[in-house]
Amino acid sequence: MAMPVQTVTFDRASLVRRGGALLAGGAALGLVPAALAAAPDEDLAYARLLIGVELLEVDFQTQALASGKLDQRAERVLKGVLAQEEAHLTGLSVLVTNAGQVPATADDVDFTYPKGTFASATKLAKLAATIETLALGAYLGAVENVQTPSWRLPLGQIAASEAQHVGALAAAAGRPVLGRAFAPSLQIDAVSAALDAFES
Repeated sequence: MAMPVQTVTFDRASLVRRGGALLAGGAALGLVPAALAAAPDEDLAYARLLIGVELLEVDFQTQALASGKLDQRAERVLKGVLAQEEAHLTGLSVLVTNAGQVPATADDVDFTYPKGTFASATKLAKLAATIETLALGAYLGAVENVQTPSWRLPLGQIAASEAQHVGALAAAAGRPVLGRAFAPSLQIDAVSAALDAFES
């Protein structure tokens, strides 16, 4: 999936704020200067794709929380999940920014969802599970394929977090928490096609 090219202008204050946020995100991912070095184009393509996945998760979860359809337990779980997705997004932005590129933001993409998605807790839970499973597969595919050794640990850590999200959301919806013993990884083309289905 091609991400749009964006030109960004910063004043000194916004640059300091942005730099501080990106450094904090890098620290949260355990990134050291070696991990911030240039990466091959294929790895950057994965990073941009994973940013798209995180943007989808953040957008969906924000709308789900605003829908008023979730019970207290599901709302509490989703708020925690959303906070972690935002941390993932910041950390991934570090990788892309330090490779000399501008990461996509929520302003760069509009997502659409099936009609009636936000009308019931059942529909919300079903799509939440679908999106989190997509994210888990995307990260496992990235861990399998990225060439930059220093990226594998942080991407694996995010994959572990996404697996926890899948289980937590299943528990909140009263479904079995345990999934497959070997969660499937998704290759970059499959993730891109799945994301395309949500983009307007």
